[in-house]
Amino acid sequence: MHIDIFTLFPGMFEGPLTESILKRAQDNHLLTIARHNIRDYTTDRHHITDDTPYGGGGGMIMKVEPIVAAVESVLGPDLGTTPVILLSPQGRVLTQAIAGELVQYPRLALLCGHYEGVDERVRQLVVTEEISIGDYVLTGGELPAMVLIDVLTRLLPDALGAPNAAQDDSHATGLLEGPHYTRPPKFRGLAVPDVLIDGHHARIVRWRRKQALRRTWDRRPEMLLKADLDENDRLMLAELSEEDAPPPAP
Repeated sequence: MHIDIFTLFPGMFEGPLTESILKRAQDNHLLTIARHNIRDYTTDRHHITDDTPYGGGGGMIMKVEPIVAAVESVLGPDLGTTPVILLSPQGRVLTQAIAGELVQYPRLALLCGHYEGVDERVRQLVVTEEISIGDYVLTGGELPAMVLIDVLTRLLPDALGAPNAAQDDSHATGLLEGPHYTRPPKFRGLAVPDVLIDGHHARIVRWRRKQALRRTWDRRPEMLLKADLDENDRLMLAELSEEDAPPPAP
């Protein structure tokens, strides 16, 4: 996958894109990323990329000309077939399902707004999609772009090392992940559950599924309404309901 980032602050990406899984994905040629400074596509001597809004109001608006020039110049013949995503609090809220859609494209373009926003004509001329990472407002689209890149990279084949690692993540299965443990077997009186130590694969699989159901039941019960549950899942939910029921009155 190739990702083009259009931003006024390309230096903000230096740390996240050069560490950990994102770095390894690039080193292994699973992912390429190009950062494009929108200021480089201005035509005035001062490289102005923002201006005051028509009609008054606070804040500054990113100008249409340099953004459109940058996107059209970089994408070239791929303009029209490559999704151009504006990171915006007005967009679809990013989910694992949306990430699964986007990772199918060989190339994506991410447009990072800043200040009060972008000239509306940017949306009309080059933007094909708007994505939000939550119902709150940040100072710019750079941090959401980093989040989106990280989410997508985890879905690339071989990016995580283990072949099916991303398939078992929270939200990937419609449930939250259950608890995980590693050595030592006991720490400050807290022990690893016996089922994870006895080596019985079928019991471990069932325990993990039940714990995923329990954690979702406790923390995000609304997710169970949309999760793909089979008969065994329903039986385990019934068990959880019995376990959580208050004791009978004396």
